Amino acid sequence: MTIKQALAHAREILVTNNIEDAPLECELLLRHTLKISRVQLYTDLDHELSPEQERTFWHLIERRKNGEPTAYITEHREFYGLDFYVDPRVLIPRPESELLVEEALSLAQSHTLSTIAEIGTGCGAIAISLALNLPQAKIYATDISASALDVALLNCQKHGVVDRVFLLQGDMLDPLPEPVDLIIANLPYVKESDLPGSANFEPVLALNGGSDGLEKIRQLCSQVSPQLHPEGSLLLEIGQGQRETITEFLGSLFPHAEIEVMPDLSGIERVVRLTRLPIMKQKEADDGRFRLFASAIKF
Repeated sequence: MTIKQALAHAREILVTNNIEDAPLECELLLRHTLKISRVQLYTDLDHELSPEQERTFWHLIERRKNGEPTAYITEHREFYGLDFYVDPRVLIPRPESELLVEEALSLAQSHTLSTIAEIGTGCGAIAISLALNLPQAKIYATDISASALDVALLNCQKHGVVDRVFLLQGDMLDPLPEPVDLIIANLPYVKESDLPGSANFEPVLALNGGSDGLEKIRQLCSQVSPQLHPEGSLLLEIGQGQRETITEFLGSLFPHAEIEVMPDLSGIERVVRLTRLPIMKQKEADDGRFRLFASAIKF
């Protein structure tokens, strides 16, 4: 069987089993089997697979047909242009989470980010992406799961940032040794009732956001104040339809803060950015509210 024939037959199998992006999935699995690049794959479509290569490939297709994510099968996932090792101990990084990295780097152009904390780091994709783009920053990466931190360590070693990304086990902000300039988090935001069934391969701990999907995010927001520098920022990834609830909650916790919401490429409001105002701007805001109140009383 040639590469071209294998791709065509595998595509039919995955399409029949309702696997999204079947052509891409087949390509990734065959490239993984043959240990070749995309260019090599398509410049040698008439190459004959050996019997061993065929057996390996169809075994991988069977795993994918049964719902196992390709990233777990190949143990690789690209994120922000970098390759990360992943396995079932960690959530597979999503493309929409790259917006967190983009917003953090944008923030770094106008704010000093000497210390950053990523909460719920998983495989370490966000923390490592920031470390490689902000070489002067010290980054703390926390996770409640010791096994997830084992995966993050492998990726820190792979990308040469072990000396700048400090992995800390513990719940939320508890492990942080000091306040930071930026807290960034992609916490679970799936409602418990919407969690996938037993066929899901990803860790439930990394998906379960409680009854309304916001339990973990609220917990983090309630702990932020003492661990965030006076003019520091918070970046949160949220799910569809959660913007209003989260921004109102943050507004009640931080009345002196700017809050913005950024959409992802699909137009879904995905990232919430909170930035504490300098003391002088806080005073100006308070004075403005007082003048408005006084004029209302006078009227």
